[in-house]
Amino acid sequence: MLRNGADFFGGNPWHGRILGMKRNTKRWLFWLGLVISAVFLVLAFREINYAELWAALREIRIWWLAPGLAIYFVGVLARTWRWQYLLKPLKKVPLKTLFPIINIGYMGNNVFPLRMGEVLRSVVLKRREDVSISGSLATIVVERIFDAVVIIGFVLLNLAQLVGLPGATTFAQLGSLATWAVVIFLAGLAVFILVAIFPKPAIRLIHGVINKIVPERWRVAVTTIADRFLDGLMSLRSPKDAFMILFTSILIWILETGLYWSVNQALGLGLTFGQLMLLNGAVNLVLLIPAAPGGLGTFDAAGRAMLEAYAIPPEPALGYALVLRIALWVPITVVGAIYFIREGLKWTTDVREMQAQADEDDSSDTKGDEQ
Repeated sequence: MLRNGADFFGGNPWHGRILGMKRNTKRWLFWLGLVISAVFLVLAFREINYAELWAALREIRIWWLAPGLAIYFVGVLARTWRWQYLLKPLKKVPLKTLFPIINIGYMGNNVFPLRMGEVLRSVVLKRREDVSISGSLATIVVERIFDAVVIIGFVLLNLAQLVGLPGATTFAQLGSLATWAVVIFLAGLAVFILVAIFPKPAIRLIHGVINKIVPERWRVAVTTIADRFLDGLMSLRSPKDAFMILFTSILIWILETGLYWSVNQALGLGLTFGQLMLLNGAVNLVLLIPAAPGGLGTFDAAGRAMLEAYAIPPEPALGYALVLRIALWVPITVVGAIYFIREGLKWTTDVREMQAQADEDDSSDTKGDEQ
C-alpha cells in the first residue's frame, strides 16, 4: 500500500512541508480568483436594464437546448476517447470506466478552485485502475495543450473577422495575444513530442538536472515523480496516436461550439457557426485569467463583450452568456456529482486527502485479496 501520498510525492517526509507552502499559495490564489471574478461580474452586469434582460430570457425557446446538450455530451464522450489514447502507454482503460471519471473531473473543475478537478480525475483513476497519479496528470497536461492549440486556432481562423469588429484595436490585440499563445503552446507540445520520441536522452538530462539542483534527501522522490510524468507523455511517440489526439481535440471543440449554436437558436440571435467558433475561442482565451471556479465573471463578461461587438444589444448579449453558462455548467456538474457520490469519495480540495482516498482503496483491495 502507498502511504502519505507516496504515488505522487515519492513517500518521503519532505512533501508535508512543500504541501504546507502549496496550501498557503492555494489560499492566496483562491482569494485572488474571487476578487478577479467580482471585478468581471461588475463588468458583465454594468449598465444592464434588468427588465429588458428578463424580457430577453423569457423569449427563450428552451426546446432548442436539448439538441445542444446532446451534442455537448457527445463531446464529453470524445474527451473520454481522447483520454483513452493518451493513457495507452500507461494502461488500456475501457471507455465505460473513463467516462464517469471524466465527468467527475469536469464537475470538480466547476466547483473546486484552481482546477482541482484535474487532480480529482487522476485520483479516481488511481482508485479504479491503479494508474500513477503523476503519469495521468501528464496526460491531462497534454490534453490542455491540445485544447489550447485548437481554441486558439478557432481565433486565428477567424482573425479577419475579429479585426473587423467594432473596437478593432482591442480585438486586434486579442488576435496578437492568440498568435503568441499558439506559438508558446506549440513550443511546449514540441518539447513533449521530442521527450516522447527520445525518452532515454530526456531521462538522462532530467536525472542530471535533478542530481545537480535537488538536495540528496529529496532526489528519489523528485526522480520518481519525473519518471512517472514522462511515462504519461509516451502516447505522443506514436504518430497515429498523436494524430488521433489532435483529431479528437478538434472534434471536441467543434461539438462544444454546437452547444453555442443551440443557445443561439434558442434566443434567436442569428449568429453564424463561424462567429460562434470565434466566440468560443475568444471566451476560452479569457478563461486563462485565474478566477473563481467555472470562470465566474470572466466567462460572462467576455461573452457579453464579444456579442456586443457583433452588434447585439447588451441585454440579449448577457442573456446569451447566462443561458450558455447554465447549459455548460449545470448538466455535467450534476452528472459528475452523481458519479462522485457513487464513487464514495470525500469532498475535499486537499491533495494529501485526495491521495489518501486512493490509498485507502488500495488497502481495502489488498485485504480483500488476502482473505
